[in-house]
Amino acid sequence: MAKRFLVTLLIYATLSFAFVTASFAQPGLSEFYGASAEVNRWYYALSDFVLVLGAISGILGGLRIYANWQSGRRHHIDAQLIGWLLSCIFLTLVSSFLKALYGI
Repeated sequence: MAKRFLVTLLIYATLSFAFVTASFAQPGLSEFYGASAEVNRWYYALSDFVLVLGAISGILGGLRIYANWQSGRRHHIDAQLIGWLLSCIFLTLVSSFLKALYGI
């Protein structure tokens, strides 16, 4: 009787240990969904920040080109204009690439 009790106790202890370690082995779905929501929230916040930063940079670049044009220094205007235009195109392409990457 005691031997049977010890075997039963050993089986229960082994099974309970297996279930406890299996539950800590991998994160659950709630953590996965929480991380996904966190990435989406940070993505929208950062994309808005980058767009505002690009708008401020574009305004300052436009003012710089305008000031150079009005002061008569026109030999660098073409290079500056192309630089600012390509930077705006780059910001737009990076935004669409990140949206495709994150599936948003």
